[in-house]
Amino acid sequence: MYTHYNARFERNVTILHPGEYLATRDDIIISTVLGSCIAVALHDASTGMGGLNHFMLPGELHSRQFFEEESGRYGMYAMELLINQMLKNGARRDQLTAKVFGGGHVLSGGAANIPDSNITFAMEFLETERIPVVSSDVGGTDARKVLFFVSTARVLLKRFGGQKAAPVQREEQAYLSRINTRKRAKKDSDVTFF
Repeated sequence: MYTHYNARFERNVTILHPGEYLATRDDIIISTVLGSCIAVALHDASTGMGGLNHFMLPGELHSRQFFEEESGRYGMYAMELLINQMLKNGARRDQLTAKVFGGGHVLSGGAANIPDSNITFAMEFLETERIPVVSSDVGGTDARKVLFFVSTARVLLKRFGGQKAAPVQREEQAYLSRINTRKRAKKDSDVTFF
């Protein structure tokens, strides 16, 4: 995470990268840039608590059993971290609302199904947790920049594609490579008990 002051909005802006999240009551902006990744913004209007996460891999979701699937751990982990941090800081679960962004088809090759899996995971998770989705901007072929104003839950969103999306593609491809390397290392170091 990186925080800087934005004179235009007269607020601090904290920038999230893949795998990060932030929950706060501070009157700040949380920003992220998404390609195939998903960001879920949660807000509790009764306490002014808000938060945003940024995740890349829920895995393949072929059933409503995603909570039990190993492949769901990344999106699941990101959602649980954000919700638990908000509750710990005083948010009320029954007051949470969500906004969902991302899932653009910006990666190629074997990663082409990631955006649809991400969208499905996010929507099914929120439905299962009974957190209403009050707005969303998902799918398509563009990358997105999201500015989430914590105190009001207002979101400014900008879509962009072509060469402007190239840095997002590179960051997501590098992050995906790191995740796959960790998965292979974990698989190679598994212990068999007998």
